[in-house]
Order: sequence, then structure tokens, then C-alpha cells
Amino acid sequence: MNPEHRTEPIIQIKNVVKNFTVGDRDVTILKGISFEVNQGEFVSIVGPSGNGKSTLLNMITGIDRPSAGDIIVTGREIHHMSENKLAAWRGQQVGIIFQFFQMLPALSLVKNIILPMDFAKKYTPKERRARAMHLLELVGLVDQADKLPSMVSGGQQQRAAIARALANDPPLLVGDEPTGNLDSRTAGEIFELFSQLVEQGRTMIMVTHDKDLAQRVPRRLEIIDGHLVRDEYRLKLPQPALRAQVESEV
Repeated sequence: MNPEHRTEPIIQIKNVVKNFTVGDRDVTILKGISFEVNQGEFVSIVGPSGNGKSTLLNMITGIDRPSAGDIIVTGREIHHMSENKLAAWRGQQVGIIFQFFQMLPALSLVKNIILPMDFAKKYTPKERRARAMHLLELVGLVDQADKLPSMVSGGQQQRAAIARALANDPPLLVGDEPTGNLDSRTAGEIFELFSQLVEQGRTMIMVTHDKDLAQRVPRRLEIIDGHLVRDEYRLKLPQPALRAQVESEV
């Protein structure tokens, strides 16, 4: 365990196995994966396609469940939770950023960001819009707030998606190829935004095939053939800010 992180783990993966049935045979995609992630870490998951990276990410967010093993996230054994409790937990505790943005096309950017707050019944209606505008300002899009997703660039849509992921102030951000649909310059800008959020105390874990970006993430997990073959700290980790300081920013 890296000595710079001494808090209780925000993610605990214990001997996780995942099986799928393909036709008339069973396929094991994850084979006894174990690791922990502490609050304030920035972690990338890398490895060849089809080796279980996105499957693992889906289990961390509760979208999928393990065939065996334990998954504890933000102190909850999420693999034992009902679908309704999982949805409520996810809305409060995890911000998910997808490769293809997943913005609702008929809603403006600001309304896309308000929507998770509506679902979670968090904040008053007036506070929701004010918070959405503040988050758009944080990602440099406050002047685009009332535009539809189709009216802005892919990089701007991803920035809006990050603002949406932050809507309910989750401690954990999860990205599945979050820069995979962007050009290299825009991907670098999005990566810098992720780094700033981690420096403010967020935890970020992402799957990426971008080797250049993966080299810049402080900690790298590599999965090959369903096994965790490497868990290495590559750079000095930023010291996370106190939670009170984070609240003043987001």
C-alpha cells in the first residue's frame, strides 16, 4: 500500500470472479481479482480488449455483479444490495463518465446536469439550477448552458458529462474510456480536468486504451487474461484537500 494514503479504502475488491455463459460453455472473464483504492487516488485500468476491464468497472458501479467474491464501495457491500437500493446508492455515491457522453439530446446542457439531482431528490429546485450552472462554470461551459448537446463539440459534451457526474457531489468518479471518442488535444484537456478533481479530494478510476494518458495516471492496474498482473504507482500522488475545502469548490 502506498504510504501517502492511509485512510480506509473507498473501494475493496476481494477475490472477484466473473463468469459468463456463451452458447453452451461458461467463460471466466475475471479470475480472482483483488485490490483496494483509497480516497484521493487516481487509478487507471489498462490491458488488452476483452480481458475484463469494463466488466470490473461495471461491478464497481453496481451495474453488474460478481459470480464470486466481494465488492465493497464507499463502505457498502454493493453485491448484496437490491436493484432499487443500488440505484439510490449509485445516484449519491458514484459519478459515471462514459465514452459516448450519454447526454439526453432533447435537454439543454444545464437540464442534463439538473436531472440527476431531480432523480436523487437532492437540493431544492432553485439550488439545483444554481449548482448546475456552477458546475458548468467549473468545466468552462457556463456560456453554453442552454444549448442542446448536438450544438456543442464532442469535447464540450464530455465536459458537460463530467459536470453531470459531479451533480450529486459523489466521492467516487468512474470513467469507461472517457477520452476514447476525443482527439488527442481534447483528451489531454479532459485528463487535466480529472487531475484537478483528484487534487481537490475526489477518487477517480478509469479504463483507458490511451497509452499516453495511462502513463500520466499515478497508479496503474493492468489486467491480462482475467488476472491482475500489475499494480504499480508511477508518479507521486497529489495530496487531497480537506473535504471542507472541496465543498467550497464544487
